[in-house]
Amino acid sequence: MKVLVAGFFGLVGTGGPAVQRLGWAEGHEVLRRVRRPPASADEVHWDPTVGSIDSGALAGVEAVVHLGGASIAGKRWNSEYKQEIRDSRVDSTRLLSETLATLQPTPAVFLCASALGYYSDRADEILTETSPKGEGFLADVTEEWEDATLPAVEAGVRVCNMRIGVVISENGELPQSMLTPFKLGLGGKLGNGRQHMSWIHIDDVARAFVHVLNTTSISGPVNVSAPTPVTNAEFTKALARTLSRPALFTVPGFALRMVMGEMAQFALGSTRLYPLKLIESGFKFNWTEIEPALRDILDS
Repeated sequence: MKVLVAGFFGLVGTGGPAVQRLGWAEGHEVLRRVRRPPASADEVHWDPTVGSIDSGALAGVEAVVHLGGASIAGKRWNSEYKQEIRDSRVDSTRLLSETLATLQPTPAVFLCASALGYYSDRADEILTETSPKGEGFLADVTEEWEDATLPAVEAGVRVCNMRIGVVISENGELPQSMLTPFKLGLGGKLGNGRQHMSWIHIDDVARAFVHVLNTTSISGPVNVSAPTPVTNAEFTKALARTLSRPALFTVPGFALRMVMGEMAQFALGSTRLYPLKLIESGFKFNWTEIEPALRDILDS
């Protein structure tokens, strides 16, 4: 299969740790999108900031995987960075979707990254792909992001919006961002600790993408998270046990909001995903317990 991948060197892309460990691109001819001039035949030039893409180089592409987007936790949110978060997702996806719609023949499938932010803070509610959209900035951006794939849908491409949970990875923001305070014995829960965290091991992310790529009955939104979300307090205890350190402290919600501003909703919000489409289509998770997942990542 000839596959075009964007976000090639990102967390989930074919240059990222998931693929290095699993080799999911084996047997496929993989094209990479790059913003610089192409240096080899397997690179395709594009520049979403100016709406430019070399559509001629996409001839014969059968599948597309789009993983782009500025980090949600990359820096404190201000109006400028919020615009970057939105534009890096919506504009690039729309450009790619509109381009795919013009190809003859069109690719069979388009897997586009999305996020659990679609649901926003929903307390203890169990959220499947049929659950309605939440409220707030991340929910609105995610809705726009998914709507940007409509040109491909209307052209007959099977589009899957991969609503990815919090990825546990050796190169990811979790648990790396928490290691230093926990190693110093200063770790603890955030807020009241009751908020749900929908997590997934990086290997299962890669395996889920392959599964959806090859399962023609799946389309539309797909929750990509372990079927066993944990509360922040449970995650805190698991990480502390993994590091053999205490977790005695609590970071009050008001303190997080003072330091992080609007971005604190990412740490304090509760999103309890259930991956209904993956489960019903026969996907088997390798990692369903948070502590063994953390041990595997930290050991590697």
